[in-house]
Amino acid sequence: MAGVYISWPFCAQKCTYCNFASGVFPKAWEGRYVDALLREIRGFEWPWAPETLYIGGGTPSLVEHVVLDTILDAMPATPWTEATLEAAPAGGLHVSPRFNRVSLGVQSFVEPELRKTGRKHTAEIVAANVAALRAQGIENFNLDLIAGLPGQTMESWRVSLDWVARLEPPHVSVYMLEVDEDSRLGLEILQEGSRFGARDIPDEASIADMYEYAAERLGQLGISRYEISNFARPGFESKHNLKYWRQEPYAGFGADAHSFVDGWRWQNVETAAAYVEADDPHGERTAANASEERFFVGLRLTEGVEPAAEEWEMHAAVIERHRVNGLLERAGNRLRLTPRGILLSNEIFQEFLAP
Repeated sequence: MAGVYISWPFCAQKCTYCNFASGVFPKAWEGRYVDALLREIRGFEWPWAPETLYIGGGTPSLVEHVVLDTILDAMPATPWTEATLEAAPAGGLHVSPRFNRVSLGVQSFVEPELRKTGRKHTAEIVAANVAALRAQGIENFNLDLIAGLPGQTMESWRVSLDWVARLEPPHVSVYMLEVDEDSRLGLEILQEGSRFGARDIPDEASIADMYEYAAERLGQLGISRYEISNFARPGFESKHNLKYWRQEPYAGFGADAHSFVDGWRWQNVETAAAYVEADDPHGERTAANASEERFFVGLRLTEGVEPAAEEWEMHAAVIERHRVNGLLERAGNRLRLTPRGILLSNEIFQEFLAP
């Protein structure tokens, strides 16, 4: 199953925790960006008809429907099995009928936590958005949550999960706060500053406890973990995102978009400014290493991976060490992370990469 990802980097405001190449840009840039998108899409030689679509950002839910139609019409005519639009909770959410799935960037249902990140919505706005989606016939939607926001406690985390239980979504994503220099909050934490609530973030052990509590609570609600950060009711797993972890092909268009086509990977120029100026936005193509990537991305899935005989032998020492330590387990011909291994997954993944 092949797919398409379209990057829309424009936001109404830049959240403090965000480390994506998105932001608040001049309105005049949007027209130039659409022109650049259309050039890239129309110049792509399609080796297959895509079946899934994901438009992320940024806040693509703010794009006028006629503009979205122009972008979608530039691609091969195909019935999407899944077409996802990312959206920020806001009043009057109305989704183009060409989308059958929406991902709402909720992050928290607790107002003091939201205000420290720069978000302006409330739990009641999210509830109204969910009701609006259902009224529009969209039952397939995701709610994003972040564990580790400034001022967050286990008590307030339970409040957010209580709202999840009340709204009964078919899909929930739970991310642990990433601390790096690419976000304002992350940079402030690394520099030991105090802006953006940097001194109020929970410690790593508390964030891990929040994640594990969420996994347990969501499981009780029938929303089971199928990937480290993603939980769904049966049949509502993200078809598009699964291709990233199953090494299926996808083409990415727009600033900082990634592609995996015919065994080759490339990344577009990172910023919106560079993208609209580029004659060719594509970075250097690199050949994918199927064996390495099978472990690096496939082990993120609850189902794990099914190594070939030579891969079992090649990684025997690493697999055995982590099995003895309770981080990996073998189930028939499949290898997968244990619940404890999930919390140390990045360290484990690195060991399957060639030095």
